[in-house]
Amino acid sequence: MANNSTPTAIIANPAPLGLIAFGMTTVLLSLHNLGLYPADSAIMSMGIFYGGLAQVIAGIFEFKKGNTFGATAFTSYGFFWLTFVAINTGVIPGVEAADSVSLGAYFAVWGIMTLFLFLGTLKGNTATKAVFLTLTVLFFVVAAKDLSGIGSLAYVAGAVGIICGGSAMYTAFAEVLNEQHERQVMPLG
Repeated sequence: MANNSTPTAIIANPAPLGLIAFGMTTVLLSLHNLGLYPADSAIMSMGIFYGGLAQVIAGIFEFKKGNTFGATAFTSYGFFWLTFVAINTGVIPGVEAADSVSLGAYFAVWGIMTLFLFLGTLKGNTATKAVFLTLTVLFFVVAAKDLSGIGSLAYVAGAVGIICGGSAMYTAFAEVLNEQHERQVMPLG
């Protein structure tokens, strides 16, 4: 009797790529929010190529693995970074620059989406919960900064962003090292 089953290709876990791309880009932008340097080509290039494209690629591979949550999160946040760069560099000719109200609304809707994704992490590990909880707070702090005009909230966003990006980096490192060593080297909780 012939075997009609299609062989299944083994796909590596794309989550560490998405998490490290998100984490490093978030930390870089958060250092800017703390006032350490301007939002220059280093941040914008990282936003396009690592925060943006690498996360979209990770999201596509999560689709391939059948992981709806990972596919939605990584693809969405990859496109967040691409839109963020477009907003901040004015790459769409003839379109008026975003004002503080539209930016506040932009960050608020991302905060709402992230809050619902956070709810999806409640059955998962503590490290992933930390990433999505701090990201939810981050989006709402930035929205509040833009809508209220309270510039000092940028420092709060910078601090929360470093915690958020750092937790994403930790989660990525843990997933890679735990898999590589075939045991728990870094706990995920």
